[in-house]
Amino acid sequence: MASVNKVILIGNLGRDPETRYTADGAAVTNITIATSDRWKDKATGEKKESTEWHRVVLWRRLGEVAGQYLKKGAQVYIEGSLKTRKWQDKDGQDRYTTEIVGTSMQMLGGKGERTMDDSAVATVPPDDVGAGADFGGPPDDDIPF
Repeated sequence: MASVNKVILIGNLGRDPETRYTADGAAVTNITIATSDRWKDKATGEKKESTEWHRVVLWRRLGEVAGQYLKKGAQVYIEGSLKTRKWQDKDGQDRYTTEIVGTSMQMLGGKGERTMDDSAVATVPPDDVGAGADFGGPPDDDIPF
């Protein structure tokens, strides 16, 4: 039976993007996106809100575009997949991080918030998502962000 690993988010950046480069020159940009749910408590009638934070990694050209055009507070649409990776901290302890590896991004919001040409959509072909062949992660160097 087939399976699906797809994430779609629309949210706001919690901070400016952080772009780094691998040894072979590939851009790796990390962004943090907040998504919120709002509802009215049936018992009290009080308005409630819950915010969820998502770590997103964007590779190569997609990472370059995000690093250049996105800023804290910007609204963005992201498509990608979940990936859990293992890395070791300074003490040699194994750590695990689950993040979204983005494959498509669209900048949302008003015209004043966008500075990219007419198209505010950036997509990378599946074979160019990242340096690793299996998921779009780094090939040999574990970058613990």
